Amino acid sequence: MIVDSHAHIYHRDEALYPMKAEPFRPEPGVGTIEHLRREAAANGVDRVVLIQTGSAYRWDNRLLADTAKANADWTVGVCTLDPQDEDSPNELERLVTGYNVKGVRVEVSPAGYDHPGTEALWRRAREVGAVICAHLQADYLQELAMLLERFPEVPVVLDHCAYPVAADGLEDRAIREASALARYAQLYAKVTFAVTSSQREYPFSDTHEQLRVMLATFGADRCIWGSDFPCEHWLKKSTYDQHLAVFAEELGLRAEERDEVLGQSAMRLFFAD
Repeated sequence: MIVDSHAHIYHRDEALYPMKAEPFRPEPGVGTIEHLRREAAANGVDRVVLIQTGSAYRWDNRLLADTAKANADWTVGVCTLDPQDEDSPNELERLVTGYNVKGVRVEVSPAGYDHPGTEALWRRAREVGAVICAHLQADYLQELAMLLERFPEVPVVLDHCAYPVAADGLEDRAIREASALARYAQLYAKVTFAVTSSQREYPFSDTHEQLRVMLATFGADRCIWGSDFPCEHWLKKSTYDQHLAVFAEELGLRAEERDEVLGQSAMRLFFAD
């Protein structure tokens, strides 16, 4: 069982699914659900978590919701909602109950991360059984810790492990402070920085030590892999199969660790009935 926990999708029809002003748009045909299905099939990926593409659609989750609902046999959705919009908790509930959405990506707002709007989204996530995907950088990890203290029963994923920098090695602030948050049992690490943080070509060896630290502190059963699909758009220097191979082969994980990171951890988070 392999689960891709981080895929962004796009649609050819921009009249049906309009993009925001000045979107970060891929090449034509790249990043569609058809493209994703081909990549998943070619790499033995069984399930995929679709992440709202804020850089193209911002707070408009219609494509994410429609696609997750239409492909419920192998995908689920994670929406992104404005934490400063008072209607966002109600929108989260609507998407969870009607559109196969299993989580919400909560970003930093001008008010910071731990503020009443974020707290309202976390509270509604607790009520409807949704996963929080915390999308932030190291400056906001202590605010995340305060929310984790107040909502110990809400499962939370730290997106991209708060964006460490390979050149900083184990002294990187994101690695140090994110590792310290492993004490919160509901927090999972999305170890998707192997390529984006690297200054090298495949197998991106300058990030391996940082990845091993996250695996050691959180445990393989609280780490999840994601492809950053479409890799042609987001990674440039890595193909889908290379990003997968970092965890399947290059890190030298034991079979049971590999099973957890590449599939079982994400299955429990996003696909459990």
